[in-house]
Amino acid sequence: MSRPTPPVALTIAGTDSGAGAGVGADLKAFAAQGVHGTFAVTVVTAQNTVEVRDAHPIPTAVLGSQIDAVTADLPVAATKTGLLWGADALRTVADRLDRLGRLVVDPVLVNSKRERIQPTEMDALYRTLLFPTATVLTPNVAEAQLLTGRDIHTSADAATAASALQDAGVEHVVVTGLLEDGQAIDAWAGPDGVELLAAPTVDTRNIHGTGCSFAATIAARLAHGDPADVAIPTAKDAIAGAIAASARWELGAGHGPIDHFWRN
Repeated sequence: MSRPTPPVALTIAGTDSGAGAGVGADLKAFAAQGVHGTFAVTVVTAQNTVEVRDAHPIPTAVLGSQIDAVTADLPVAATKTGLLWGADALRTVADRLDRLGRLVVDPVLVNSKRERIQPTEMDALYRTLLFPTATVLTPNVAEAQLLTGRDIHTSADAATAASALQDAGVEHVVVTGLLEDGQAIDAWAGPDGVELLAAPTVDTRNIHGTGCSFAATIAARLAHGDPADVAIPTAKDAIAGAIAASARWELGAGHGPIDHFWRN
């Protein structure tokens, strides 16, 4: 028996050949929420759970062509941006904002070691070109520190940074990845104020791609038509469950993937 047509979401991000993060994780997050996932690749990487061995940026003309091809044919209801490799890639996306539906921006500025991987000019470009049109912004703690110039050590610091980032015109800002008192805490600033979303930390090394998957899950719920204040806590619960379900997985020697389909 035929099933109803699913909503469509687009991820604009890099690849991870180990499928723990990037486009591979985003497509799994979309599928777990019953969304048809589409993608435009910004950079192809050679990586696994231990290391990134190589990276090859996609020419911006090809990046733009991917977005154009998808949006010309498929009804994209929401888009998540991940790793945008440099200023030209960001501008390519910004030139097409009217085709992307509700926008979730994961501003990938640092690597897993919290080392900056993007030129400093990207901070201002994000602020001026993408943030004002975003429904949700999901920087991790290190990225929020770069974007605000504030040190973040506590949940109160994260809440202050989230509120400060709203000044760029973003409706909802979630600063992710703070660990405090045995809890994984995200500071969420929305139109009604600031809220802390907490889940118990899990003793596991399988946490690769959690930031990508959180943002993608929000985009999936937005594609379904959920308001952001429903999509954000729904995504928090989904990723917390995915981490717990994969806690004992033994995939690779490093930080393994999470179980997007834990409810199935």
